[in-house]
Amino acid sequence: MADYQKIHLSVLLKHYKRADIQQAILEAADRKEIAVSYGGTGYGKRPDTIAYPRDILEMVKQGGTSFHCSEEIWSNPLQIVTGMKPEEYNNIRIGWDLILDIDCKELEYSKIAADILVQALKHYGIKCISVKFSGNHGFHIGIPFEAFPEIVNHNGKPTPVKNLFPEGPRKIASYLQGMINDILGKKLLEQDAPTAIAQKSGKSMDEIIKNGKFNPFAVLAIDTVLIASRHLYRMPYSLNEKSGLVSVVIRPEDILKFDRSMAVPEKVVPKMKFLEREKAIPDEARSLFVQAFDAKVITNIQVDQSRISGERKEFEPVASAIPEQFFPPCIQKIAGGLVDGKKRALLILINFLGSCGWDPSSIEKYVAEWNKKNPEPLRDNYTQGQLRYIKTQKKMPPNCDNAAYMKGILVCSPDGFCPKIKNPSNYAIQKQRLMNWMAERDANKGRKKKVEEKPKEKSSEKPKAPTQESKDVTEK
Repeated sequence: MADYQKIHLSVLLKHYKRADIQQAILEAADRKEIAVSYGGTGYGKRPDTIAYPRDILEMVKQGGTSFHCSEEIWSNPLQIVTGMKPEEYNNIRIGWDLILDIDCKELEYSKIAADILVQALKHYGIKCISVKFSGNHGFHIGIPFEAFPEIVNHNGKPTPVKNLFPEGPRKIASYLQGMINDILGKKLLEQDAPTAIAQKSGKSMDEIIKNGKFNPFAVLAIDTVLIASRHLYRMPYSLNEKSGLVSVVIRPEDILKFDRSMAVPEKVVPKMKFLEREKAIPDEARSLFVQAFDAKVITNIQVDQSRISGERKEFEPVASAIPEQFFPPCIQKIAGGLVDGKKRALLILINFLGSCGWDPSSIEKYVAEWNKKNPEPLRDNYTQGQLRYIKTQKKMPPNCDNAAYMKGILVCSPDGFCPKIKNPSNYAIQKQRLMNWMAERDANKGRKKKVEEKPKEKSSEKPKAPTQESKDVTEK
């Protein structure tokens, strides 16, 4: 592999003089901040832009070797000033693309990770996925901003997704890393033995094996921590100074078949675009986005449940279905339909109804009617999948103080009874018991009053003398 600054000027000029390469780079530069690298040792002036194809060749003649662009999309990149406040960036930022940067010393391992990541994205129904070779050891997987929702509930208020940078891509990358951890570890171990993996990745066995388990992310990385405002990545069809190869765009299904020879400058033909915005389906990445922001809290919930599972007994089954009139305010609010937080609401409803004595068929009917009230109903196959488990097990819904659920989806509306309880199901159970007790008490008062008002009849019998047995009882 070539070192930095070793790409001959003739190779640079021959590659960047090509009209098709210039056009491909120009299209990728649309509304992006551009930075030119000089031999891989540093960048030129920032911010910069590419407005015409000839700009590319002029920058190369001045010593430029590769081109890099921002993940963020700007109304005018030249308005960026170093040291701006977050709200000032938000004012000129119009969006951001998700770029998952996979890097590993061993290209085969990067290929496996990239392929699994693509499958994970497809699992969330995302179709507009772009993949390109980084030019050396890794891959860039991209999803255009147009696939994400415009507004989400964040920290209890509607927030434009364009303003959630770098928080958004960081959370998504971190969530996906956790999601693929086990399958990635399994696939890498199918590829090589642990000793071979350690040797190829330049790691020690102690670094890749923790607590007796192989950690695949000790071997490779998905760029998460380094994502920051004005973060750059190598542009498609730009050269890589270390390898002399091109950052070529490939089809997602061709990742495992990729060979470095496909990135030799003379062989590269820019037939495909990276980040095909026109093909993005609006909102198709919403589910991934919401799951990623919920993931940390959900993980904590699982830990808390396992920690306390030995300290408390399972809830007592309710003999008969508790009527809706005893449902807490949060459940009644959910029942009216939601714009956001529907998946969490579904989990709450299923567990709440199940622990309140509702049978599976009644729960299914209730959920179906509830889903019709949602402005954007959940897919039937999703609700059915969540409903299947109630036939084999029942759980309490999340506690009221769990910020991810009632408060997280903005349905927490406490009434005077709420401070007395910790869980929505307990609210319904105790509220029903209280109301039944009060009804029974009032009924008893009515009966007692009638008895007291009834005239006493005089007895004609003389009182009997106490027996010895009754004397003994009285004395005791």
